[in-house]
Amino acid sequence: MIYVTADLHGFPLEGLKTLLEKAGFTAQDELYVLGDVIDRGPEGITLLRWMMCQPNVELILGNHEEMMLESAFLLEEITQRSLDALTPETLDALANWLANGGAPTISALRALPAEDRAYIFDYLRDAPLFEIVSAGDRHFLLTHSGLGGFSSEKEIDDYGRDELLWNRPRLTDRYYENVTTVFGHTPTVNYGQEFAGKAIVTETWINIDTGAGWEFAPMLLRLDDLQEFYL
Repeated sequence: MIYVTADLHGFPLEGLKTLLEKAGFTAQDELYVLGDVIDRGPEGITLLRWMMCQPNVELILGNHEEMMLESAFLLEEITQRSLDALTPETLDALANWLANGGAPTISALRALPAEDRAYIFDYLRDAPLFEIVSAGDRHFLLTHSGLGGFSSEKEIDDYGRDELLWNRPRLTDRYYENVTTVFGHTPTVNYGQEFAGKAIVTETWINIDTGAGWEFAPMLLRLDDLQEFYL
């Protein structure tokens, strides 16, 4: 079985384990986490370190992990060379990360040995921007934020990082007809209170960001039968 979740945003690891147990997730199943594991909540780095040890869990990069990578200089040894390398762009990247809830992640990283931090950054650098999987006789495209600048004539490899990490689709948007796109990034409550804490399922895409970065809890979607699991 293949499961997906998204936008954990530092949600307690024990809560995620409870959700996986409720869904009957086993070592023979696969879990894809569609980005934004970190920031806002306190356990983002705890979640990442757990995921790194799970052979059947894969991270799809999110925009918050991208912001962390762009601010890696913050956790390097301070030298004259590193200070000279600072630019307005790198400082803007740090300001953007902090404005989007990066402080808990920075604190957790600073508490780790440098070697452990390096492993985490390498893990994020290796994370893909999308995956294509098949389950239950269906095909799925897994991304963090859907597909910005979508065209049915456009190959998935032709989408830029911003189009896969920062896109905010409208309810009326349609994607590929022969593959269901699954993503997070935009909390479903943003589309209306009737969607608060729930997945949104359309004919061509599914949004599974149920707002764990705010007042709600994450959910799991089992792709084989499209069953939804909630805490």
